[in-house]
Amino acid sequence: MRAAVVTRFGGPEVFELAELPDPVPGPGQVAIDVSYAAVGLIDIYIRQGLYKDRPGLPQPPYVPGLEVAGTIRALGDGVAGFAVSEPVVTLSGTGAEGGYASVMVADAALTVSLDGTGIGPAAAVAAVPNAATAYAALTEVAHLKPGERVLVNGALGGLASAFPGVARTLGAASVTGTARRSSLAAARASALPYDEVIASEDLLETLGGQRFDVVIDPVGGQVRTDSLQVMAPLGRMLLVGNASGDWQHTVATNDLWLRSLAIAGFSSGYYFPAHPGQAQPAALGAINAISQGLVDIRTQVFPLAEAAQAQRRLETGPVAGRILLAPLLGPWAGDRARWRDRAWSGHAARQCARVGGRERLGERWRLREGRAAQVEHV
Repeated sequence: MRAAVVTRFGGPEVFELAELPDPVPGPGQVAIDVSYAAVGLIDIYIRQGLYKDRPGLPQPPYVPGLEVAGTIRALGDGVAGFAVSEPVVTLSGTGAEGGYASVMVADAALTVSLDGTGIGPAAAVAAVPNAATAYAALTEVAHLKPGERVLVNGALGGLASAFPGVARTLGAASVTGTARRSSLAAARASALPYDEVIASEDLLETLGGQRFDVVIDPVGGQVRTDSLQVMAPLGRMLLVGNASGDWQHTVATNDLWLRSLAIAGFSSGYYFPAHPGQAQPAALGAINAISQGLVDIRTQVFPLAEAAQAQRRLETGPVAGRILLAPLLGPWAGDRARWRDRAWSGHAARQCARVGGRERLGERWRLREGRAAQVEHV
């Protein structure tokens, strides 16, 4: 297989392209021919060495990438419910043998079939893992109830942008987003279902006396501090990232009990492997939001050979939506890419027979993928 390998901890220049043996799925695993792999901040943090002493996380040399969409290549022992060539997407929680490659091995429990969903591979890897994370976080940790008010920081971010749509499906009364002034116009112009988007620099002044039951914070730093001031009694804040890069941020914990507030961290990469039974319900919740047009995520697609440039683009942000890598764009395109296109089309044709005609399915496929993601090849 072709892979982008992190050879040592450091900057984007540590990537090297390599030809590696095709991985073979073990018991309970599937091998996937990768169409698209998502690039996430966690990939950058691990590559930078921020987690180099944390047990269970990869050490160089390794292939990064937690989330991919593609087609089933092979099944490991004991795996049922999937077929070779079936279109799938993975949720976060896989190991060092990651997605920046033409073939990936993933746990079957964290792999979701796309057959019959009408969601194509680029839209799937851009939207499903993050929306599934949002669903699990809101239902299992924040315990969002119908009628509650939600605040989402970093409104246009890849993960943050999945929360408003999922919150709507769960009955949120209102969803407010925050974004930096430089991104405010784009956030307000997006199709994401926010009631309003405000400048994060003016959070306290703009919101005034408004109070929120659930706050989603992937940003950290001063935005996190300010958000605590607009939480309602018994409000819950979910920490789902640290895009600000402020690793020294602290919270005055006495304020939490005085004001009856709760703060909880949530990482899908740790949650889903520990609770594999929650992966499929979360994925169904994600697909429900996507099918209603509530997850509008734009993507930028780089060839796998440009993994360093893709991470550098995310690292120097801001980025609206998600950055993807395509193993079969650029110098590695060719016969195998054409074969994979035929495999995906074959599944579409089989689903077409179930719903009443090739033309009808093709139209539904294009409409839903177009609504879920705008794909820009870089």
